[in-house]
Amino acid sequence: MSDDRRSMRKRFVLVWEKMQARTPLEPLEAVIAEVIEAHPEYQPLLGRGDAALDDEWTPERGETNPFLHLGLHVAIREQIAADRPTGVKDAYRALCRHTGDTLAAEHRMIECLATALWEAGRSGAAPDEAAYLDCLWQNASRHN
Repeated sequence: MSDDRRSMRKRFVLVWEKMQARTPLEPLEAVIAEVIEAHPEYQPLLGRGDAALDDEWTPERGETNPFLHLGLHVAIREQIAADRPTGVKDAYRALCRHTGDTLAAEHRMIECLATALWEAGRSGAAPDEAAYLDCLWQNASRHN
């Protein structure tokens, strides 16, 4: 595992440890803590400390990588706060109205963001912001 990936995962574990100790959090850590609180299913994993850092989850086995999932939530919250790409905040509000739930709206956004990142990695180009926003608006208008 790359040191980069390990250090990113370690950040989630450290925030969890600070949460348990009720230690003050930096601003980004507070965002991470909110995401962790919204995902109690991942808290036992984070409680394993460094033992959790090297685990692998594969889509082929139908598994969701908890660190990737939590990280995408953090990325989306940062996008919304900065409205970058421009219009993402409006799309988020529309998704919230449509789903009636902020976490459900973020999960719909994760679908689009993961696709945009995967396509960018496959093509070697920057993520297509227009396609990403289009996906968000399509999710905001779909019925289910």
